[in-house]
Amino acid sequence: MKTWLLFLASATLWAQNPVSFDRLLSADKEPQNWLTYSGGFSSLRHSPLKQITPENVKNLELQWVYQAKSLEKFEATALVVDGVLYTVQAPNDVIAMDAVTGRIFWIYSYTPDPDARPCCGRINRGLAILGDTLYMAAIDAHLIAIDARNGRPLWNTTVAKAASGYALTVAPLIVKDKVIVGTAGGEYGIRGFIAAYDAKTGKEVWRFYTVAGPGDPGASTWAGDSWKTGGGSVWVTGSYDPSQNLTYWGIGNPGPDWDGDPRPGDNLYTDSVVALNADTGKLSWYYQFSPHDEFDYDAVQVPVLVDMDWKDNKGVTKPRKMMFWANRNGLFYALDRSTGEFLMGKPFVEVNWMNGFDEKGRPMRVPGKVPTTAGTLIAPGNQGGTNWYSPSYSPGTGLFYIPSWVNYKSIYVKTPEEYQEGRQYGGGFPRSPVPFTRSPQNYRKEEEGYGAVLAIDPKTGEKKWEFKMTDVTDAGILTTASNVLFSGGREGYFFALDARTGAPLWKAAVGGAVASGPMSYSVNGKQYVAVAAGNSLFTFALKE
Repeated sequence: MKTWLLFLASATLWAQNPVSFDRLLSADKEPQNWLTYSGGFSSLRHSPLKQITPENVKNLELQWVYQAKSLEKFEATALVVDGVLYTVQAPNDVIAMDAVTGRIFWIYSYTPDPDARPCCGRINRGLAILGDTLYMAAIDAHLIAIDARNGRPLWNTTVAKAASGYALTVAPLIVKDKVIVGTAGGEYGIRGFIAAYDAKTGKEVWRFYTVAGPGDPGASTWAGDSWKTGGGSVWVTGSYDPSQNLTYWGIGNPGPDWDGDPRPGDNLYTDSVVALNADTGKLSWYYQFSPHDEFDYDAVQVPVLVDMDWKDNKGVTKPRKMMFWANRNGLFYALDRSTGEFLMGKPFVEVNWMNGFDEKGRPMRVPGKVPTTAGTLIAPGNQGGTNWYSPSYSPGTGLFYIPSWVNYKSIYVKTPEEYQEGRQYGGGFPRSPVPFTRSPQNYRKEEEGYGAVLAIDPKTGEKKWEFKMTDVTDAGILTTASNVLFSGGREGYFFALDARTGAPLWKAAVGGAVASGPMSYSVNGKQYVAVAAGNSLFTFALKE
């Protein structure tokens, strides 16, 4: 395995203030920067910047474009620190650029091990920064530290074995002096885990297995040795609550994906959110969204943390530390993030696999709604009502925004198979209920589902508005303090909506699908909005 450096400008960037952990804790006080994957530890995906407004957003124009050398999917959300933009072009090239002009300062190019075989594209979702060091999780399950000033590698730690199907596609999370990542590879029968590494040395500090094994709490939810190939991958960045020193992560589906017969039980902690002590990795609590999942409903969505007054089912209102979660299984959840208590769950798209919750918040399954050898129609379909793409919460509107697939269904087919190390271990497949051959006269796009931005009231689960697209979406959402919402979709447009009403305000053709989370920053008082689309990074600002 080789690494190399390509210098395209001065050998060292101008001096920046090191990004201390205190700066990360107070990211909302630096609206000119974007210091973490989700903009801050609460993962609101909300910018306090106000220069771009519903009235002037129509005047946005392209400032610069970076065209990646790779034709791989470009899913990274960039970081911006004091006028320098850092991003990752797939699969694992780190780039430092002038955030105003797009001028490249340096590129650190990493060649992953040929054994790397992530299931769903050779992609990377972004970086983390602490001090003067950037951290990248590579698709061959290596965690790499890079000097942010000049692009020189500092250390390289092997997290897991790529040949067994392990990969890292997550943007790391910094907590204190640790770098936290989770392993992807659930489609290969891995045993997933979340691990923390010393930020200075790369040495592992703690590890939490997302599939409970012998001696672990929850081990009885796996029959026999099924835990050894239980999946439980992690491929979206978690959140952190400093007041409780808890970090929250969403866990992926069990393996095999669509055949639950080899793994009787609830299969903890797959399809769950886990709350871990950030110093030790010890489990504080968990909530399982989809027990014994057979629909590939990875619960890897971003946990959004909000402090607010909450009225319970007895009508008593009191301050709560809330967690809001739009799940791939089609349901929106409100949880108490201190205890994991289930407070509310409501569908935001069509759901036919469950029909309510018991008093403990466990979903009640509809009889017969399981994969079969003949196939069973399930809503939402295999990609879910939403997926890994980031939602947003706006403190200004009080609304929660979900990038959604509406009216989307799949026929789930079970085909039992034996586990073989390094090979995909699916146990079946989903297929579209819409015939592949159809006449233009009777074809309706709605039969396959459509992409939408949904705005819901998180206190009630009630939908406030819907912005419908003509194709599905893989794009995240950004809201701003001036009530502008940015997102995109597979149509190849990047667009702005009024966050209060969903009214379209502006759009730009970006020549490729948007499959990333937009972000915003400012330099010298000028606000920019950046998004990756196709294989390029586009940056917009208001006309002078």
